[in-house]
Amino acid sequence: MKYYLKFALFMVVLLVIWEVLVKVLNVDSYTLPAPSAIVQAFFTGYPDYKSDLVPTVLLVLEGLFMSVVFGIVMAVTLHLIPTVEPYIYPLLIMSQNVPVIVVAPLLVIWFGFGLLPKLIVITLVCFFPVTVSLLEGFKSVDQDLRKYMLISGATRLQIFTKLEWPGSMPFLFNGLKIAGTYSVMGAIISEWLGTDKGLGKFMIISQRAFQVDNVFVAIVWIIIFALVIFGVIRLLEKMTVRWKHD
Repeated sequence: MKYYLKFALFMVVLLVIWEVLVKVLNVDSYTLPAPSAIVQAFFTGYPDYKSDLVPTVLLVLEGLFMSVVFGIVMAVTLHLIPTVEPYIYPLLIMSQNVPVIVVAPLLVIWFGFGLLPKLIVITLVCFFPVTVSLLEGFKSVDQDLRKYMLISGATRLQIFTKLEWPGSMPFLFNGLKIAGTYSVMGAIISEWLGTDKGLGKFMIISQRAFQVDNVFVAIVWIIIFALVIFGVIRLLEKMTVRWKHD
């Protein structure tokens, strides 16, 4: 609790400094609005952007689900079939070195303006932490327990389901926390490809109209969504991996 209290106090100090500097230096609102102006736009402009919130939330959840499934499948495949790892793992690393903003227009050309290219963008952004973390978890299980199970006649599938998979849960949730926070950013980038509703569209429209306060409003909502997802994943971790916290 003290940790979050210190952070809250630190943020208050930063916002006060921001507010004072904007007023003292007489910075134009279309260059950098004051926090008070952003808060005002956050509440007074809610009727204008409320219809953009739900589409972004749904896109984040769908993209995160697809990313988690793909990441887990890749990690399990590379672990259970180690002969394919030298061929597949470098491709996974390469996928993280290609700027998503460059690939995104190509996805529109290949798959159109529907939901699929948006989900692919989010998956490209989010799956890698899940895959890497889970692979590390598989390799970090107690080797003595593995040897004991082999001596006891356990099959490869039994070792995986009884030892490796449960033992890798803390690593999986570490990857999920990273992927969860990245998923919101991935959703916003995917909405820049073209959409009727969403915070990404609201942000672009605000930029073109030089409504910088609304751009910051969108950023605030992005932060809120990311924090909520992180909190939910952490709660699920405490409920699932109770032995770690005990």
